[in-house]
This record gives sequence, C-alpha cells and structure tokens, in this order.
Amino acid sequence: MRRGTIVLIVFLGLIIIGYVWFKNLHNSMVAKDEAAKSTWADVQSAYQRRLDLIPNLVSTVKGALTLNNLHLQQL
Repeated sequence: MRRGTIVLIVFLGLIIIGYVWFKNLHNSMVAKDEAAKSTWADVQSAYQRRLDLIPNLVSTVKGALTLNNLHLQQL
C-alpha cells in the first residue's frame, strides 16, 4: 500500500472514533439531563402535595382552638 492510502485510512479511522466518542458523550449528557428533570419534578410534586395539605392543617387547628375555647369557657 502506498503511504498516502495508509495516512488516509488512519485519518478516517480517527474521525470515526471521534464521532463515536462525541455521540456517546452527547447521549450520556441527554440521559443525565432527563434524570435531573425527573428528580426536579419529584421535588415539585412533593412541594405541591405539602401545599395542598396546608388548608387541612389550618382547619384542624381552628377546630382544636374552638374546642379549647369551649372548654375554657365552661371552667
């Protein structure tokens, strides 16, 4: 084989290896980004669930306060 052909084959091989490495890097970054978005969605869901429970807590505290006031008035 001629020297130019060997250099061309090596050059093309390096380009192919670089392309495969870049695609693998890109795919792993996309997977990590999706995992981060999923985790953040879980956090937001937990915050929303806590926010939805606040009115129930307020009504429970109001009921307990009313009961305590009733007991104090009877004394």
